[in-house]
Amino acid sequence: MANMIMFCILAVLILGSAVMCVVTTRIMRAATFMLFVLLGVAGLYFLLDYTYLGAAQVAVYAGGVTMIYVFAIQLVSKRTLQGTIERIKTSRMIWGGLLSVVSCAVVILVLLKNKFMYNAMAVADVELPMKQIGNAMVGADKYQYVLPFEFISLFLLACIIGGLVISRKEERE
Repeated sequence: MANMIMFCILAVLILGSAVMCVVTTRIMRAATFMLFVLLGVAGLYFLLDYTYLGAAQVAVYAGGVTMIYVFAIQLVSKRTLQGTIERIKTSRMIWGGLLSVVSCAVVILVLLKNKFMYNAMAVADVELPMKQIGNAMVGADKYQYVLPFEFISLFLLACIIGGLVISRKEERE
């Protein structure tokens, strides 16, 4: 019962923060709401007793990625951000809603056609040991994720260096 209550609290936190992240007009508030979404997802991992994934979520996404977004926002000059107020157009809202409905329908059709849900329910009783998940996350063999993780870290480092170079060029002018 306590797990269900915590799940409901985390679900409300995640959904509310996600909506506020999209709806707010201030970019720093959007980054803060995104941080709450990522922390809520980490809370779901902890609720499922996947402490390794929860800690990775907090360290990599909530900590690292959100800080990169905040630094990128801070590097952009105020002159650039001043003219970025966009008016909401009805045609854009209609096309966006239509695209969302079509995308959702395609995902549902793919799930039903390939019977992912039935396979997931059949395997739901089998629980993977945490050691196997940890080995898959940091292993270097086939179907393991240390190499993509390293590529992403190098890419993020290149983005940080590029942001610093761009900010230094503005200072010289």
